[in-house]
Amino acid sequence: MAVKRTLDLTDLLARAASSLRLGDRVGALPNVESERTRNLRGRVSGAKAVTSVCPYCAVGCSTLAYVSDAGKLLDVEGNPESPVSGGHLCPKGSAIFGLTVNEARWTTVKYRAPGSRRWEDKPLDWALDRIAERFKETRERTFVRSKDGKRVNHTLGIASLGGATFGVEENYLLQKLLKSCGVVSVENQARI
Repeated sequence: MAVKRTLDLTDLLARAASSLRLGDRVGALPNVESERTRNLRGRVSGAKAVTSVCPYCAVGCSTLAYVSDAGKLLDVEGNPESPVSGGHLCPKGSAIFGLTVNEARWTTVKYRAPGSRRWEDKPLDWALDRIAERFKETRERTFVRSKDGKRVNHTLGIASLGGATFGVEENYLLQKLLKSCGVVSVENQARI
């Protein structure tokens, strides 16, 4: 008949630990940190934190964009002082940095001429000038000075849907610009 032998794991582990000389490897010792480790700095140490708003939805979560002295974006994170999100960002908001520094991101305007089957790359300045020209042409063509003997000075040929991430100040300026052009249909979408 075989005799069962019991093992005292406490004693076994204590002997194994003493043979490892953990006291020489753990704790505040002068040789724990390498020269490389001593010289490491955080990616955003010394960077300027710029407060911004997440560009995705109308919730208005505040972000901190860390920028180097050269103006390069280093990181984006939620702003802990935000009363809306308390420093948390949704998955889309967490991807702001990746969207911004993405090498595959389009940096030109994609334009397809009327009747064309192919897209062309155009510079942003060209697109802004074209929008301004089309805006002016449409306003001139559809502007109504008076109706039924009453002065109205408006155009119904242009409408505006503001950005969901616009704050009160941006919406105010957009409203002022469009109303001064006689645009009646202005919807700011978000009221944050």
